[in-house]
Amino acid sequence: MNRLLKPVPLLLIFIMPVVLAATDNLDSAIKEAVETNRDSRKSQQKIDKLSEETRNMLESYQDTLQQIDSLKTYNEQLEKLINNQKGTKLSILKQLNSIEETQRNIVPLMLRMIEVLEEFIRLDMPFLVEERMTRLGVIKEMMDRPDINLPDKYRRIMEAYQIELEYGRTIASENRVIEQDGKSITVDTLRIGRLALLYQTLDGEESGFWNKETRQWQALPDEYNQSIKEGILIANRQAPPALFKIPVQVPEGDK
Repeated sequence: MNRLLKPVPLLLIFIMPVVLAATDNLDSAIKEAVETNRDSRKSQQKIDKLSEETRNMLESYQDTLQQIDSLKTYNEQLEKLINNQKGTKLSILKQLNSIEETQRNIVPLMLRMIEVLEEFIRLDMPFLVEERMTRLGVIKEMMDRPDINLPDKYRRIMEAYQIELEYGRTIASENRVIEQDGKSITVDTLRIGRLALLYQTLDGEESGFWNKETRQWQALPDEYNQSIKEGILIANRQAPPALFKIPVQVPEGDK
């Protein structure tokens, strides 16, 4: 048995270095594998980080493209708006030039209209003289006021013409003082449009008319007293409308 046991230590001596060398190699391999895994994780982290950065950059790029498209559309719309505004500006400038030209032409026309109105009142039958001349004076004074625009001035002139036109369509009575034969007498006048202007003394004893040719008051026969009195009552709405007789002056050319 002693012979059989002696070789064992020698075998172990030879085997131990091999085992130790294999163990070292295994540790190295494990260590290298661990390092490799660690490096792989770091690399993957870098890859993941780069991938996220790339994705963010792509999204930012896409957003930028959308903004560029939006700005392009906005710029195109803005360009259209600017072109339209240019056209509108040119149109307004033309209108302003036209308005200035119209003002240059219409102001002399308005002044002429006022002159004609004044002359018309002066030559017309003498009724509501103070009222009509006051209205005319207001219009003339208005023409020199810069705070009143041109359309308002024109409107006031046309209103005055309209009022004068209405006088020819109405019947009216007025208590006033007239001059006849160098005497001042208080009378009631009766205006029938612009057909006739008559008067009657307050006692109803004398009547007359405005002679357009001589531009003087002229007496009428007593036969007209009652008719003119009725007309005055109708004009003052003290009697219902009715027919009454009045003298009508015929122009010389129609006689």
